[in-house]
Amino acid sequence: MANKKRSNFFIISFFPALAYWYLETYYTLEVALIGGIGLAVLEILLEKIFVKKVHTISKLNFFLIAVLGGISLLAKEGIWFKLQPFWTGLCFAFFLFYKKVKNSSLLVEMMVELNQESPVPPIVMKQVEFHLAWFLVGYSLVMLYAALYASTARWLFLKTAGFYMATFAFMIVEFFVIRFKLKSGRFQ
Repeated sequence: MANKKRSNFFIISFFPALAYWYLETYYTLEVALIGGIGLAVLEILLEKIFVKKVHTISKLNFFLIAVLGGISLLAKEGIWFKLQPFWTGLCFAFFLFYKKVKNSSLLVEMMVELNQESPVPPIVMKQVEFHLAWFLVGYSLVMLYAALYASTARWLFLKTAGFYMATFAFMIVEFFVIRFKLKSGRFQ
């Protein structure tokens, strides 16, 4: 049940961006930034109340939204707020690279923490995690480009539906890469 609640809060994490887009379209930049930051605060509170825990990625997102939103308010420029997905993706990617260097795996650790047996060997999970890190670097660069040069509506699409579509495509490609490597005996 807790996993279902956590997945619901992942979707809620898009609300600050949706609010920012809507409010920027119809109101001033200041109203849009305050709305986005306010919803980020509400997201953290609801996650704490209903899930009883605030996940690390939620804390990182909140911190980035608050800091970058604050900078945007001071600079009177929305670009800073829109850089949040760039920094989140980059931080998470470098965390995964760090785990690789330390010869550990976030995915394997999560399986152990959840008392679940992994359907694939840990070496495969580590390989997926390494590819995921590179995927996140690429996605971060796309989000940097979108923040700098795209409209807020296109940025919002890439941050929400675009992220899901890119992740789905990544998972399909990764499935075939793993399958090929397992059949060819490259995971030893």
